Amino acid sequence: MKRRQITGFSNPTVKFIRSLRDKKHRKREGKFLAEGLRLLTDALESGRVPETLIMAERREAHPLLAALESAVAAAGGEVIETSADILAKIIGKSNPQAVAGVFDQFDTSLAAFDREAAPIWLVAQALRDPGNLGTMLRTGDALGAGGLILLDDCADPFSVEAVRASMGAVFTQRLVQAQWDEFQPWLRGERGQLVAASLRDAVPYRGAPYTAPCFVMVGNESQGLPEAYEAACDLRVTMPMRGRADSLNAAVAAAVLGYEVLATFDSRK
Repeated sequence: MKRRQITGFSNPTVKFIRSLRDKKHRKREGKFLAEGLRLLTDALESGRVPETLIMAERREAHPLLAALESAVAAAGGEVIETSADILAKIIGKSNPQAVAGVFDQFDTSLAAFDREAAPIWLVAQALRDPGNLGTMLRTGDALGAGGLILLDDCADPFSVEAVRASMGAVFTQRLVQAQWDEFQPWLRGERGQLVAASLRDAVPYRGAPYTAPCFVMVGNESQGLPEAYEAACDLRVTMPMRGRADSLNAAVAAAVLGYEVLATFDSRK
């Protein structure tokens, strides 16, 4: 299989791929970076093939890597070999894994969204930490949720940090980006229950009357959900805080609520 060798930091391809670490360049090019054999294999198994595959020289042979190379070549993509130092420069990590890929960004519009594809969906409003965002994607995958809806000014789901934290779930979960004023009329256009953790007129989260499709919403890490957003929910639930903490991490709260919703649906089968 033909591979292109790159030996210099100043190579235009290296500069282009490295630029994808910057949000403005990702947005302009409509592409993003993913790193690691496991993550790229998850992408391939989900039908996502990188347009460019970058591999470190003197890496260990692996059948999964061979499958990736074959898929990229079959799709008309490019396979590049370079030094570990250049790969580290591209990824922005001192000890990068031996392989990375460049992917086209997905369609994240509400128009391409099918709410009936799953009984549970996660929703995050103004989530700022890419690690939390990636964790929510991973949680959604574990729940069997359909995907993650990002409302208002959230962290970029295509950042290297968010993609890495998702552990491959960025490829298995449907991603939507929208403003609240766009999401609310879309939600009310068909059936769908909006649920949030709250202290306002809330019922205990265990045994609450969840219905599918259920949209589990969490807010900003430091400020939580705006009052108007909570007021618009169909159901507000509360989780007991038995220690000194008065709230949970946003991604943890989504996981706790998501599993309770899942348990409720499973009990009805």
